[in-house]
Amino acid sequence: MSDEILKLQPKEVWNNFYKLTQIPRPSKKEEKVIAFMKQWGENLGLETIVDGVGNVIIRKPATPGMEDRKGIVLQAHLDMVPQKNSDVDHDFEKDPIDAYIDGEWVTARGTTLGADNGMGVAAAMAVLESKTIKHGPIEGLFTIDEETGMTGAFGLKAGILKGDILMNLDSEDEGELYVGCAGGTNANLFYDYQEEDVPAGYKGYKINIAGLKGGHSGVDIHLGKGNANVLLARFFYEAGKKFDARIAEFEGGNMRNAIPREGFAVVAVAGDKANDFAEFVKTYEKTIQDEYKTIDPDLTFVAKAIDTPQKVMNANDQLKFVSALVATPSGVIRMSNDMEGLVETSTNLSIVIIRNGKAEVRSLLRSSVDSAKYALQDVHEAIYKLIGARTEFDGEYPGWKPNMASPILKAMQEQYNNLYGKIPEIKAIHAGLECGLLGGVYTNWDMISFGPTIRYPHSPDEKINIETVQKFWDFLVHTLENAPK
Repeated sequence: MSDEILKLQPKEVWNNFYKLTQIPRPSKKEEKVIAFMKQWGENLGLETIVDGVGNVIIRKPATPGMEDRKGIVLQAHLDMVPQKNSDVDHDFEKDPIDAYIDGEWVTARGTTLGADNGMGVAAAMAVLESKTIKHGPIEGLFTIDEETGMTGAFGLKAGILKGDILMNLDSEDEGELYVGCAGGTNANLFYDYQEEDVPAGYKGYKINIAGLKGGHSGVDIHLGKGNANVLLARFFYEAGKKFDARIAEFEGGNMRNAIPREGFAVVAVAGDKANDFAEFVKTYEKTIQDEYKTIDPDLTFVAKAIDTPQKVMNANDQLKFVSALVATPSGVIRMSNDMEGLVETSTNLSIVIIRNGKAEVRSLLRSSVDSAKYALQDVHEAIYKLIGARTEFDGEYPGWKPNMASPILKAMQEQYNNLYGKIPEIKAIHAGLECGLLGGVYTNWDMISFGPTIRYPHSPDEKINIETVQKFWDFLVHTLENAPK
């Protein structure tokens, strides 16, 4: 059961994390967790504010003798990515997360765990409620909707917060300090197509792709994981040529920042080609299983006979749209020339929907170089302009440029070395931390990001390493007690 995690150390952190697992908090549905945090802060007797967009801010004065320290803002986001396996019955708007201990890790049964960023929230809560930690002025900044639009960071107003240092508690490798992140934008592509009656003698099939690992579309993009939309598009390009397979419906992916793990389509195929089509499906499954056997060993791709649909895409429209979909980039576009091993630019073919004469494609474009991000926008626009589709870009957020002369970076390197006898690695992350947006509003902030080790965020395989939570907590406490003046 979920409450077994209450026995873990540090108890003050795991206790708060457990509370968060019991509160539904998918992105854009944070009402319950906002109300919880507001009540929680007020119960502590701390100044608690809910701003105009739903961010929760909780202030705690400096402990005696620490009034001369710089004010620190502990920042984490309240929302979580709602992803589950298809065989799991779970309503993210109503049901608690069933977290459990699995060896050296904590994970959840068939759903995302919400350690991203629930563990950061839990650690900040533990600081705010502590009666023993020595620290300067503290502000907890708990933002909303980080995962689907960074609405909280976009909506934060200048002048509310008073601190000088931002500690973002949302990175996912203990022993690393993050000083930069990628910016991003959403590409939204819309195509109106003509439907037509299914030709006489055609049979219906439902195509399902499942068993992919998925993951974070930034942090995991370099791993080469299978993308359900990419693999379905590739299948239909070939099946259309060989069998005149006609699409009635297509749906893959449901989160812009998660690599799609599953997808389905309803198709119609000429009856006299049904046997050959069935063999082609088996061959295609074997082909992609061989390609992805190391990274996605549980991949399945099957076709099941169903009632023949009444309408399908017009043949010419289908050829144009599927061709554009196959040409849509997805994955790593360029590695950084400045930081070894860092992805500079990438894109994720996140969501594809074809239904009732309307087709849409949604991709998340990321880059730590603005000009490369805009060039990638042009690529998407050019591809879909060729078929007469409409392209819109929204949700753009800036990257966070590293400051290697950062005072908090230097201080935290020293403190980590004092604790663990080594200097932490300095990195940038190919993901959209809120630091870029927040630093644009509070230009005086000295910013850094760190956290415990989390693997496979944004997927049902998400897990957090137990040992690193203790190290992360000890490091946070030690840093607060030795904060710069």
